Amino acid sequence: MKFQWLNESSVKVEGSRIEMQAAPGSDYFYSSADAGEEGITPESLCNAPFYYTEVTGDFVLRVKASHEFRSVYDAAAVMIYRDDACWAKACFERTDFGTHAAVSVVTNGESDDANGCNIDGNTCWLQVVRMGSAFAFHYSLDGEHFYMTRYFHLPVGDTVKVGLVAQSPQGDGGVRVFEDLTIEHKTVKNIRTGK
Repeated sequence: MKFQWLNESSVKVEGSRIEMQAAPGSDYFYSSADAGEEGITPESLCNAPFYYTEVTGDFVLRVKASHEFRSVYDAAAVMIYRDDACWAKACFERTDFGTHAAVSVVTNGESDDANGCNIDGNTCWLQVVRMGSAFAFHYSLDGEHFYMTRYFHLPVGDTVKVGLVAQSPQGDGGVRVFEDLTIEHKTVKNIRTGK
């Protein structure tokens, strides 16, 4: 697989391990509205390092993600991307509730934000499954048993940019680690189970 950058950062590849540097104040999120007077409202940013390849047709992406969870919204993520107005990401993120969680964001003109399951520890598997215009995000603790966190449709076209994101929108950046990345060109029987 040949990878390239949007918002280039440093990357270190050793065998099946990829280390990416998240820049301070980096994210993919777009919102035109305030969420309230209290708490942290994500800024509209499309500046996080995105290390991607292009994939045509149905596929399954899996990767083990880990990081130090120092600041709110720090995350190691996987993303599908057409352009700044049409993309989706599955994140292993430090939430604004102080938890580590499988978080998803889908952007089709504007971003939503959905916290999924809380996860103990600093390591989690993330999975993206595509069937036509339908996508599903899954997480796993062991790399074998995956559980759906999100099912959605997105008009990205036949070929889409797919890859890894290192973000730190409220923090000073840091290393995001991705291991054992695979992208299989296949159509699953059940997008909700990912099999």
